[in-house]
Amino acid sequence: MKHQTSNLKHETSNIKLQTSNLKLNDVFVPITVFIPVYNEELILKENISRLANYLDTVWPEYEILIASNGSTDNTMAIAKELNSANSRVNYFDLPEKGVGTAFREGITKAAHDRIVTVDADLTTDMDFIPRAAKLLDEYDIVVGSKKTGTQKRSLVRILGSGSFIFCVRLLLGLPYVDYSIGSKAYRRATIARYAEYIDYGSSYVIEIIYRAWRQGASIVEIPVSCEDTRESKFNLAHEGIYRFSNLFKLWLKTVRH
Repeated sequence: MKHQTSNLKHETSNIKLQTSNLKLNDVFVPITVFIPVYNEELILKENISRLANYLDTVWPEYEILIASNGSTDNTMAIAKELNSANSRVNYFDLPEKGVGTAFREGITKAAHDRIVTVDADLTTDMDFIPRAAKLLDEYDIVVGSKKTGTQKRSLVRILGSGSFIFCVRLLLGLPYVDYSIGSKAYRRATIARYAEYIDYGSSYVIEIIYRAWRQGASIVEIPVSCEDTRESKFNLAHEGIYRFSNLFKLWLKTVRH
């Protein structure tokens, strides 16, 4: 099936909704902030507390949903402690590692129908959350983009993601420039249609965005600021092979048919 572009509502990073523009009389639809974690005992308590304190000032009704996948340290004990101290912090635990599996489970477990994903290390400005949540009033998916914003990351990561984005545009024709896990926002009704395509790993992001884009979903991309200098939780070589392999498979399954 060939992709028809006439019915798409693609927007670019021109939209810059700052939290300072949110008014007291605005309608704030409840959101779930989804955070997948793997062995994050060193940062989880401090970062979730910092995130909750921030959300208390910008969004009246929210849930923070911690999704542990295969953690073998004290991550779950800390998640339980955070839940005991703050009923807005919820959690679940999966026995095997897999961020995609955790996200698929999170779609059903989220308390609210608008889901914003962030990384546990909070390396992207938390300002993305209220900006994206507000844009979900109009759009099905919000893509936070480091490339159109600012980023302080290792050269290896920048070059790797740049190569992947180039191949995505070449093979799939997608106009967006960030397919990482964090800094994305979704309406649950939209992504639930593609739950069957979510595998165990991080490729679920491009799988969802591409399939939704082909079917005319309204998607907007906005700039984010990212400062990420800590060592990745992923084996970068393995992750690169996995993502490029899945990209090629997606091209074979969809574009060529």
